Amino acid sequence: MEEQAIPDGHAEEIAPATRTERIASLDIIRGIAVLGILAANIVAFGQPWSAYSWPGGFLSGHDSTSDWLWVAQFVLVDGKMRGLFSLLFGAGMVLFMERARQRGASEMLLARRLAILLLFGLIHFYFIWRGDILVLYAISGLAGMMFLKFPAERALTLGLIGYVIGAIVYGVALGSAYLVSDTAFGAQPGMEASRGSVAEAKQATLEDDRIEIPIMTEGTYSDFVSHNLAEHLFDPFDNLVLLMLETVPLMIMGMGFYRFGWFNPGGDEGERRTWGWALVLLGGGASLTMGLWIKSGGLTYWGTMSAISAFSLLPRLPMIIGLALLLALYGNAASGWLAERLAAAGRAAFSNYIGTSLLMMLVFHSWAGGLWGELTRPELYLVVLLGWAMMLAWSGPWLSRYRYGPLEWLWRCLTYGRLFAFKR
Repeated sequence: MEEQAIPDGHAEEIAPATRTERIASLDIIRGIAVLGILAANIVAFGQPWSAYSWPGGFLSGHDSTSDWLWVAQFVLVDGKMRGLFSLLFGAGMVLFMERARQRGASEMLLARRLAILLLFGLIHFYFIWRGDILVLYAISGLAGMMFLKFPAERALTLGLIGYVIGAIVYGVALGSAYLVSDTAFGAQPGMEASRGSVAEAKQATLEDDRIEIPIMTEGTYSDFVSHNLAEHLFDPFDNLVLLMLETVPLMIMGMGFYRFGWFNPGGDEGERRTWGWALVLLGGGASLTMGLWIKSGGLTYWGTMSAISAFSLLPRLPMIIGLALLLALYGNAASGWLAERLAAAGRAAFSNYIGTSLLMMLVFHSWAGGLWGELTRPELYLVVLLGWAMMLAWSGPWLSRYRYGPLEWLWRCLTYGRLFAFKR
């Protein structure tokens, strides 16, 4: 039988399908998102961690062209691809449980699946790349299980309210550092202690970058792992509750999206298209205004950090929802080589996500390609194109011979506690 991957990598048996029917919108959205996540993460792969947000963290320099590329990434990529994945993850949880209940399974099966994802995430974090998102998704998914039976309207409303509350908390918790360090507010009498705390937080991050430079440029793989275990052992769980304030509401909204049928063909597609473009343009315009504002301020450390981690959450939301609506319409109507390759990349999204980290390790680490800290932002985007080409090149041919991506198969076997047929 043909196998169809569902949003978070689950795969269920379905009736034989034609090629067009197999190119589901969910798979294509996941494929686009997994490609986009590489573009979002490439700086953190190839430069010190502070450079992910702050251009001043680049070891290779950051000229005016790179400054404009920072604005472009801020508007088009940062947070949007992760947001799409969060929506799809929530939708996938509902679909997984619908099929599990048909087979007589309980929610414990989903809890087991998420616990296994947590283990994958910890392995990824300590031994491959510290930018792991799987730990957050696994724990957020466990928290989101209590909302699985909510009707569509209630799930969407609750998700929206939760997201806005989270954005306010982010603004207060993370955005305050910008006010203290970069505005007249922090220069007022009595703010000396706050300025000192903000300066210490920045210095701690830059000191960790300084320690990692020789490890990433001259060290061995063993040095890399030892540093992660010694200095970043609890990092996967640091600020987890804060990060969940964005992720869990998006998952709940994804559950509402699925129950409304917005990922499926049919309904008033013209209205969905109008809303999709309106939300993308609204969120994109607000994000562009914010990006230009931060750029005009000199792309400071706390300006860029706060913009990406706090201030952009509200402008980001309409873009995420609008992109989901538009990409679902595209996915339901798409055909041809590119659509097939994007769908295949989406069906093997888990393998592509971890595989990309392994590829970037080979490109950047000192014991392999040795390009860490060497490439400018435009050059890093050329590496992104390499990653995209490889994801699109292998996923389709692999899935024409095998039922699952390699990690999708392993995840499924561990979830159900038995071996599944791998070859078609």
